Amino acid sequence: MKLIKSRIRLSSTKYAPVIGEAASTVWGFVVKYATLTYDSLRYGEIEDFPETSDPVWILGKQFSALTEKDEILADVASRLWFTYRKNFQPIGGTGPTSDTGWGCMLRCGQMILGQALICRHLGRDWTWSPGQRQRAEYISILNAFIDKKDSYYSIHQIAQMGVGEGKSIGQWYGPNTVAQVLKKLAVFDSWSRLAVHVAMDNTVVIEEIKKLCMPWLDFDRGACAASEEPREMNGDLEGACALAEEETALWKPLVLLIPLRLGLSDINEAYFEPLKQCFMMPQSLGVIGGKPNSAHYFIGFVGHELIYLDPHTTQPAVDPNEDGQFPDDSYHCQHPPCRMHICELDPSIAAGFFCQTEDDFDDWCAQIRKVSNCRGLPMFELVESQPSHLITTDVLNLTPDFSDSDRLERYFDSEDEEFEILSL
Repeated sequence: MKLIKSRIRLSSTKYAPVIGEAASTVWGFVVKYATLTYDSLRYGEIEDFPETSDPVWILGKQFSALTEKDEILADVASRLWFTYRKNFQPIGGTGPTSDTGWGCMLRCGQMILGQALICRHLGRDWTWSPGQRQRAEYISILNAFIDKKDSYYSIHQIAQMGVGEGKSIGQWYGPNTVAQVLKKLAVFDSWSRLAVHVAMDNTVVIEEIKKLCMPWLDFDRGACAASEEPREMNGDLEGACALAEEETALWKPLVLLIPLRLGLSDINEAYFEPLKQCFMMPQSLGVIGGKPNSAHYFIGFVGHELIYLDPHTTQPAVDPNEDGQFPDDSYHCQHPPCRMHICELDPSIAAGFFCQTEDDFDDWCAQIRKVSNCRGLPMFELVESQPSHLITTDVLNLTPDFSDSDRLERYFDSEDEEFEILSL
């Protein structure tokens, strides 16, 4: 069997690479491979943030590298940082107890969804305070990602839900696959009540999203008339519009994930500016993607460098205490973030956006139209209704229903081979 030899390339940040061993079953063979991780204790060797007059953009917020370096580091440290873990419960009862070497894109998916939950429950301006007792909402968010089988978005849930996407446990994901899996898992999160939409074929259809986020409205008739007949809810007969208070919000918070391919083997330079514009939008959740051999969670840019969180550090699994509290330092990146030139980005990515309200979504649409009129190529198309040239909605079925994910994968997911194992 031929193993792919990875080229370890360091960008503008300086790491201390640590080679660890793990095992995986590939085509029926058990293969040992070396994986690249970073010694989390050697933060002193990481290059500090650059002294530059270029603005620093992180998830819709602008900073100055000359006068706001502490604020930049505090904002980065407030993002949830999910990395490889070891010694957790076996996935599926008898599966792996570590995701080192294969879980980097799954961890990036956790990070982009974790940011969505922070915006949903705490707000974009929330700041993590290390060493202090944290808010109950924050603890609930973090518990949703703990490496246990009963956590909503744990590595166990993502890996096992991926089986329905044609991915065996321990196999590597591309951005589209993890987006589809997160869409499925979000249905079970009754606390957050997110509407997760995965926009396929480089097209965002406004009508589809509004139907998803306001399912009680009849868009064909422009009224709240989901049903002519009263229905029973919570033990009472009520009209279709008389929902319980928690169900009558005019808008289910939207997580919009857009899998894209911005070139063949390399990213097309024409997408550089539109991609950077995405990080400037207040609705930005960042981008998951990376290099061909490793996935990263991109949260912003400075100049022509992308700023990202790297999941390639293996840390011990954490068990919560009886009161739900637990040491959370390892879930926050407390050193200057990594950077890489935008031209090094693999062209297969998924961009994420969060719209708490309908006004947020309308504002996002206006910004996307403005960006589309600027220089560079638009990364995707924004349309009012389903174009006739696309596959029918019956095939796409992009509601939070589980039935057609396999077909979606076969139609659209062509990038997974780009994220391969780091091997020597």
